[in-house]
Amino acid sequence: MQDMVTSEMMEDKNRVGHVMEENEVDVQIRQTKAQLQQANNTRPNWSNGQCVVAMPSCSILNPSFDLSLCRAKLENDGFQIPERDLEAPLKTALDVPSVRRYMVFNSALFHFLMAPVLYLVVWCAVFSTLHIYITVSDYWVLCLSVSLVSIFLTTAIIFVLHYSNKEIDMNLDIRLIQVNERMVKHKLLVAVADWVQSCTGNMQLYFVYWDMSRCLRALTETLEERSFVANDTQNKLKRKLSHLVLVTEETAVDPKVGGSDGKQDSDEQRPLLRHEGMGCSTSSSQKDGAKITTNYSLIPDASLPAQTKAYQLLMTYSAAYVKLLVSERLSGPTHHSQRSRRNHCTNAPLCLCQYIIKKILR
Repeated sequence: MQDMVTSEMMEDKNRVGHVMEENEVDVQIRQTKAQLQQANNTRPNWSNGQCVVAMPSCSILNPSFDLSLCRAKLENDGFQIPERDLEAPLKTALDVPSVRRYMVFNSALFHFLMAPVLYLVVWCAVFSTLHIYITVSDYWVLCLSVSLVSIFLTTAIIFVLHYSNKEIDMNLDIRLIQVNERMVKHKLLVAVADWVQSCTGNMQLYFVYWDMSRCLRALTETLEERSFVANDTQNKLKRKLSHLVLVTEETAVDPKVGGSDGKQDSDEQRPLLRHEGMGCSTSSSQKDGAKITTNYSLIPDASLPAQTKAYQLLMTYSAAYVKLLVSERLSGPTHHSQRSRRNHCTNAPLCLCQYIIKKILR
């Protein structure tokens, strides 16, 4: 009898231990599910035009961006981007001394500091000119007239510089085309934008969420609808994009030595957005061998399908559009009810395909 009681007690202890182990496993499973649910709830629901990461420049005089920190921030937001798609193409596009110098001298802060210097130069030039040819008894009248003329001329020059910055930038926006061709696979677009805020420069590298599928479909439909006036459309593209010429330098390959491998390497170095018939090359001698300078036009070829043309136009204007988007310089209907139903961006009056249609096809 005592053995039966002992065995029953042992079985009860085993059942209690087994139940406790099951309870602990259930608790761990519930905690894991709760953590996953919480992570899914806290993960943002991105929409087109929403800024994911804005990385400020490390220096004003030597613009550069911490790309490793950019990739870490993007990973925290759920964007798993390999190094070959993010850091390598961005370094190739922006980490060049000539491009850095251009970013300094073309920055909004430099224009802001140049304004008073320009005013003084214009004032001295106008005063010296009028003082020779016009004789007045009261110098304050001459100084007032010179000041008004100088203010007008300085404002006009600054306005022209500001207006030119709204156009596509060959030295920055075009260089970022190949970067956006890689980033668009991860539903991101990249651009460099800057403006003056509180008398300080604000140059930043922006990563904006963008799902290209709807813009690609809408722009393809627009080009297909205009297929009956294909010549008129191609003439508009040539007239609006004739100034977009990409100049590249490639190492000349001896066909006797390089063979087919050299041809393959040369093709891989060429930009995707190019016009095969527009390439004209001139060779020059350098220390490391002969270099071939080739000019590629960014006008889509007339023989390409409508979807390919649309993709090339979207990539060409991707960085310029993002620059205008983040700096709030896109012009269009600001009221929500006036926006077109085909607008694929809730944060701007125009989406990328509408901007291209307004800029080029109209």
